[in-house]
Amino acid sequence: MLLKLSGEALMGEKSYGIDPKILEQYARDVKKVIDQGVQVAVVIGGGNIFRGVQGVSGGIVDRAQGDYMGMLATVINAMALQGAFEKYGMKTRLLSAIKMEQICEPFIRRRAMRHLEKGRIVIFGAGTGNPYFTTDSAASLRAVEIEADLVLKGTRVDGIYTADPEKDPNARRFDKISFSEVYERGLNVMDLTAITLCQENNLPIVVFDMNKEGNFLRVCEGEDVGTLVC
Repeated sequence: MLLKLSGEALMGEKSYGIDPKILEQYARDVKKVIDQGVQVAVVIGGGNIFRGVQGVSGGIVDRAQGDYMGMLATVINAMALQGAFEKYGMKTRLLSAIKMEQICEPFIRRRAMRHLEKGRIVIFGAGTGNPYFTTDSAASLRAVEIEADLVLKGTRVDGIYTADPEKDPNARRFDKISFSEVYERGLNVMDLTAITLCQENNLPIVVFDMNKEGNFLRVCEGEDVGTLVC
């Protein structure tokens, strides 16, 4: 399976950067799943450090340059995850869509699949390696490439709602929803490219709260956690 983590979730209670407590919790949660014999790949965003749209809206850079800066931010987060996972005794490989030989292996599909077969956690950094694509799109693309059974989107929210639950107290959470209903309602689950890739390849998505310890294992064991999109 492929676990998509948002960069913002790494902030925890902070307003910027990486909360070590969240890293430790993620490592504990992933280890519980790895110990069950599940093959796990990870894609992480970089919004806790830099988002391309921030640079554009601030007039710092153009969109392409901003997106490349965001890709580098994802590699920083990926390295932090790698360190946390290895601290808990897990074997990892960090593969980057942008060549950085000193710190990452280049992304090669068959190599990634071989690492997974050997029980290693594969962390994909630098998105797709192309501007104008989000890390959600990168997660869907990598999941299809490695023939994952499921995409798990770990966020700070416990599922998909009819509206923003932080702004609308009457927002209702979906237990299960179809891809077509996500389109019709305009729900902000993942970007449309990512959703379309999953729909066309019959790849279900589960959106859940990764920052609640134990949720990752519960989702993997089939418990009713988060929202299933299928």
